[in-house]
Amino acid sequence: MIGGIEGLHLQNSKKRRLVQSAFEWADALVFAVVIVVLLFTFLFRTIAVEGSSMVPTLLNGDRLIVSHLFYQPQPGDIVVIIRPENDTTAIIKRIIAVEGQTVDIDFDAGSVMVDGQVLEETYINEPTNMKRDVGFPVTVPEGCVFVMGDNRNHSLDSRDSSIGMVDQRYILGKAVFRFFPFHKIGLIE
Repeated sequence: MIGGIEGLHLQNSKKRRLVQSAFEWADALVFAVVIVVLLFTFLFRTIAVEGSSMVPTLLNGDRLIVSHLFYQPQPGDIVVIIRPENDTTAIIKRIIAVEGQTVDIDFDAGSVMVDGQVLEETYINEPTNMKRDVGFPVTVPEGCVFVMGDNRNHSLDSRDSSIGMVDQRYILGKAVFRFFPFHKIGLIE
């Protein structure tokens, strides 16, 4: 009879260890999910590129990680912008100038100047020859940025009054990393 009791205790002990192990796994899984939710709520977001305005830097369908924690807009940054008047999609553009800077565009030469200096834009698809309805030169107001797509002649950006100067409060963050497609994984410049 003693062997039967010892066998029962051994069987109960195995069940307790199995249940305890299952609780530990569930606890670890819940902790991991909470961490991921917190990271993507406060540190990062993911977004898909829609359209061709950022070609050749970003292509339609690229998936990006966007960081917004302690972000201060800088010229050259690729940012994701929400448009309050348009709830459907965010737009992705490159910051050309920040508050206080003056932007001028020579549409015949295809060059963009900030504070009188022609920008070295190795990232653009083609020279900037497409004029929109904003007159130049223009100075960026306080709290705003001037943005353009890298595919200059196929981009709706700050050259058009429908976008205009972008209030910094509408910048979701800086695009920092491409995670899809897999053959292009890496930091975004």
